[in-house]
Order: sequence, then C-alpha cells, then structure tokens
Amino acid sequence: MTTATPDYAHLRAQLETLTTEAFRPELAEIDQLPTLEIARLMNREDATVPAAVEKQLPAIAAAIDGAAERMARGGRLIYLGAGTAGRLGVLDASECPPTFNTAPEQVVGKIAGGPAAMVTAVEGAEDSKELAAKDLDELGVGADDVVVGISASGRTPYAIGAVEEGRRRGALTVGLSCNAGSALAAAADHGIEVVVGPELLTGSTRLKAGTAQKLVLNMISTLTMIRLGKTFGNLMVDVRASNEKLRARSRRIVSLATGAPDDEIESALAATGGEVKNAILAILGGVDGSTAARLLDESGGHLRDALRAA
Repeated sequence: MTTATPDYAHLRAQLETLTTEAFRPELAEIDQLPTLEIARLMNREDATVPAAVEKQLPAIAAAIDGAAERMARGGRLIYLGAGTAGRLGVLDASECPPTFNTAPEQVVGKIAGGPAAMVTAVEGAEDSKELAAKDLDELGVGADDVVVGISASGRTPYAIGAVEEGRRRGALTVGLSCNAGSALAAAADHGIEVVVGPELLTGSTRLKAGTAQKLVLNMISTLTMIRLGKTFGNLMVDVRASNEKLRARSRRIVSLATGAPDDEIESALAATGGEVKNAILAILGGVDGSTAARLLDESGGHLRDALRAA
C-alpha cells in the first residue's frame, strides 16, 4: 500500500490566503529588540482582541440563544477542535461543573486525537473529518445538542467535519474561527469569525487567535448558563462547593443574595444539603428545604421564578 504524498504547494497557497498566517515584515527583527519592548509590542497586540470580538457580538448572542434553547430541552454543549482550539474547548467544558454544577456530560470538550493530544501532538488527527464524525457518533449526538467547531484558520478538517456531522444529525452548529470567509463558518448554522489579524509570531495562533477563542468560549458557556438559570443576578448560585474555598464562597453568595446572618445561613445550608440556590430560596421565600427543592424543580432551576411561586 502506498501513501499519497500531500500537495504541499496547494496547502501552502491556502495558508498564504489566511490573515492568521500573514507575515509581518515590520517585525522581522523582533528578536533583536530589548525584552521590555517585545513585551510592549505583544501587549499592544493583545489589546486589539476585545474589539475584534465586539464586532461579532450579534452572531455570538444568536448562537447563545440557540444553545440555551436546546440545552433547556436536555441537550448538551459540545466543543470540538484540534491543537490549541481543542485544548481551549476542553478547558471551558471542564470548568463548567465546579462553576455551574453541570453534570460532566452536559458540557463536553473533544480534541482531535483524544486526551493524549492535550499535551502531545497527535499526527494527522486534525486532518480527519471522519475522526470528528466518529467522536460525535460515540457521544450519540442528536437534535437537542449544540456542536461548536473551533479552528483559528477556519479550514481545519476535524472542526469542519464536526459541524457537518452535527448538522446531519440535526444538532445546532456553531463555527468559531479567526478568518473571514472561512469554510467552518459557512458550514455552521451560526458562523462566528473573530478576525484578529496577523500574529506577533507568524502563524502562532495560540496568541491573539487563542485569546479571542477563549473570550468567545467564555461568553458561550457563561451566558448560556445565565439563560438556564444557573445564576441569580451576577451570583453563581449553582456553584459546587467541592473544597474549603468554595464552601466559604457558597456562604458568601448566600449572604450577598439574602443579607441573612451567619447562623441563618448555616441553618439554611444544612436544611438544603449545602445547595446554595436552595438555601437562598429557603431564606428569601420562607420555605423549608424540601419545598425549596420542589419549587426549583417546578421552575426548571430558575431561582427568580421559584421565588415568585414561593
């Protein structure tokens, strides 16, 4: 069996069309500059990222509203990407359970090549649409799910394959890239293209592009959870108190939400099994622990609705 030789000339021509891969002649002598001056240059570059994200806020908000609607029906938020993009998706997903008390399977991050690719490059993984389809098949992706393909270039086959397979399965799809007119955005229901421009180091998309992707993923997960009732105002009332710091934070959140004295807070948390949201409802609604649990269940976890019903 022979292996086809990659068409490097064609691939190189593709890369040369991408803003994220553009060479900046004015930085050709950057390695000769004092460290402080390089740091200032990099800092100025990073400062341009929020403005690029701002231009995509309508598209981001539309994607979030669609995601919240699907997840309210029991669907999942699933990130897929290769390399830095995949690692950022895994990171965002892994932070949702302690922050919002989501089940581990509710927000999922998949990286091309599997868990080993988090620390070691897996050869050829990003070039496979079939691998993305296999990953979605293993998850049993369906119509209530949300599939987010992440790729700085917007041309990574794994990310595009994830979005295409997600659409085939009826899932809501989001394509997040850092180049305009990307194949990834075109393949998705919601295309988000945060154009951050050429990198300080040519083609190093772990820099501005990575920062942009992190900001957008933060928005997607955080605002979706707000829409799902995981917060009360700007308080993380579904926080999972898994260590001493978070147990102290839980008590502070109940205090900020209710203004109750410490003894009443401790009593409410004891009566509700340490659940912050339930304790707040018990105090503000004047109900016992079991009633608080029932009202929250009936309100789909939305504390404000449960308070109105109390």
